[in-house]
Amino acid sequence: MNGMKALPDMPPVTWETADTLVDYEAAVARMEAHANAMARGEAGEMIWLLEHPPLYTAGTSADPADLVAPDRFPVYPSKRGGQYTYHGPGQRVAYVMLDLGKRGRDVRAFVAALEDWVIRTLDQFNVKGETRDGRVGVWVVRDDKPLTALGQNPEDKIAAIGVRLRKWISFHGISINVEPELEHFTGIVPCGITEHGVTSLVDLGLPVTMDDVDVALKQAFHEVFG
Repeated sequence: MNGMKALPDMPPVTWETADTLVDYEAAVARMEAHANAMARGEAGEMIWLLEHPPLYTAGTSADPADLVAPDRFPVYPSKRGGQYTYHGPGQRVAYVMLDLGKRGRDVRAFVAALEDWVIRTLDQFNVKGETRDGRVGVWVVRDDKPLTALGQNPEDKIAAIGVRLRKWISFHGISINVEPELEHFTGIVPCGITEHGVTSLVDLGLPVTMDDVDVALKQAFHEVFG
């Protein structure tokens, strides 16, 4: 992941944490404004940690058939990659505004670095996050659940990844399920995948707080991105 490391002369990344739920459209407007300012050389890199009110977002590959309950929560079209995603209280969203023009200009490496960031964060709570070919996001194998019809351990999604680049500036980012209302995910087919479930750190039996996750995110970020 060294291609995503900050250059020695780059200023440190700014971190900001919202202390109240943030409206989705307001968040996107701020992200886009900050990304544009970065492209003009008027702002530095930033990670914005927040939570949203309950809502669904439709990425650029979203299939309308995957919106099971269209009237349940607000639905927002999103310019990020991916399909339908749920955001809500108890889920840590990290919006990632980095200058990939100075970090290697490698989109695949960037997505892999985001996955590595999430996996290293989860590892601090002794949770083994894994990636799967053909499935975006980070998954955990549930050896505490009955085997599937194929005799395999079920796998649940614990983190989502969806990013967009403009002039090599990234925005959108990742989300980790800390303690969201998992039933809210039933209003969509998360990321278009029907054969696997969704979990959270608390659902896995871990008494983890949002502050705990934020500390872990910052430590793992510096390991991956410098």
